[in-house]
Amino acid sequence: MLYIGVDLGTSAVKLLLMDGNGAIQKIVSREYPLYFPHPGWSEQNPEDWFTKTMEGLKELMADCDTSQVGGISFGGQMHGLVILDEKDQVIRPALLWNDGRTYEECDYLNQVIGKEKLSAYTANISFTGFTAPKILWVKNKEPENFARIQKIMLPKDYIAYKLSGVHCTDVSDASGMLLFDVKNRCWSQEMLKICGIRKEQLAKVYESYEAVGVLLPEIAEELGLPKTVKVVAGAGDNAAAAVGTGTVGDGMCNISLGTSGTIFISSKKFGVDRHNALHAFAHADGHYHLMGCMLSAASCNKWWMDEIIGTQDYAAEQEAIEKLGENHVYFLPYLMGERSPHNNPNARGTFVGMTMDTTRADMTQAVLEGVAFALRDSFEVAKSLGISIERTKICGGGAKSPLWKKIIANVMNIKVDVIESEEGPALGGAMLAAVACGEYKDVEEAAAKLVKVTDTVEPTPELAAKYEERYQQFKEIYPACKALFDVIQ
Repeated sequence: MLYIGVDLGTSAVKLLLMDGNGAIQKIVSREYPLYFPHPGWSEQNPEDWFTKTMEGLKELMADCDTSQVGGISFGGQMHGLVILDEKDQVIRPALLWNDGRTYEECDYLNQVIGKEKLSAYTANISFTGFTAPKILWVKNKEPENFARIQKIMLPKDYIAYKLSGVHCTDVSDASGMLLFDVKNRCWSQEMLKICGIRKEQLAKVYESYEAVGVLLPEIAEELGLPKTVKVVAGAGDNAAAAVGTGTVGDGMCNISLGTSGTIFISSKKFGVDRHNALHAFAHADGHYHLMGCMLSAASCNKWWMDEIIGTQDYAAEQEAIEKLGENHVYFLPYLMGERSPHNNPNARGTFVGMTMDTTRADMTQAVLEGVAFALRDSFEVAKSLGISIERTKICGGGAKSPLWKKIIANVMNIKVDVIESEEGPALGGAMLAAVACGEYKDVEEAAAKLVKVTDTVEPTPELAAKYEERYQQFKEIYPACKALFDVIQ
């Protein structure tokens, strides 16, 4: 059988075709626009997602035996607010995960409702990227749109709905809405009341590996696919990427260097750190995970290369970097504000330590190291919970850089395992489809059989010691700048 994985990203949708043995047959992608109507705002049109997904599916299916396709599933950008009216038409552009407009609503949730109550209801506190404060923003700033809401959906779930006709979501993506009782894997009645919405306005919740239905007849006909193709719930992009890297079961770790950056730790037990610095979410394998998320990771390097230096040759810029662990320049990678562990939408990207002998290579190195140091901030929170991590998988566009992997291995002082396929959420989606279709008995079996480690980057004691000293300096910079961020908006 063949299985389709759809990764609905921030800049493009990537579609992957996998056979039952895990071999990737074909990958296609389609880009769509991203809008920034005001500083700190970030929006997309859900119709663009569906249009480009359909275009991509047609190309993906062009040269294959479509009769062999058994299921389709998803990984997708999390937290985005998609609101539909009584005719299931999109009411307004989607507010995305990296949209920072909801600081007032977050303050209300965290300070007035209170972080302790939020954590008790949802296992998390409010961040500007989460969905609940976005709902409150629409309620407060666009009451006419709020009054029209019949369904509240997440980005990938809008695509699943358009393909199947079912209003659905999965436990991992729902966990990032601040409306979900993560421990008990159901909607939080308390949070619905706080946000002024009804349970009927939310989608039905499935486990990530469960089928929600089959393709609508008209969709199957347009794509040339069997009407029996299962549409499977899928997962939020980070949980789907974790499936694709084999980060399932107990005590496994994955670092993702995509537009955003994450450190993801899977666990069979539910747990929350006392400051809610890490997100505690339900995992796509039927269990739980902790996750630290930074809003700008590989996108920092893209910004530096494309907008500041003005080059597309990323590798050539990195070749000039020679002295790791000795850079006197530091970079705070908070270009879109920051989530874990600081939860500060006002934080901004900042270079510190330049002198007259600072070079272009020093600045490029500082960007790569700044992302690694910021990931370590979340890693330290996990360690404070008594979690011992000796190695991690790695995925995302930034993972294609040998230098960046070396920096991360030594900044974290852990082994970094490189896997055969770095297709992340798209591969995880295809694997979830395979589980739903009975190809594998569960997600852990699929990961054990399909994910293969091809290389390991190990830290060296000397370089790890240098980076330990640099990290101790780095972690003092944000507290020193925090007060400034509140007045330089």
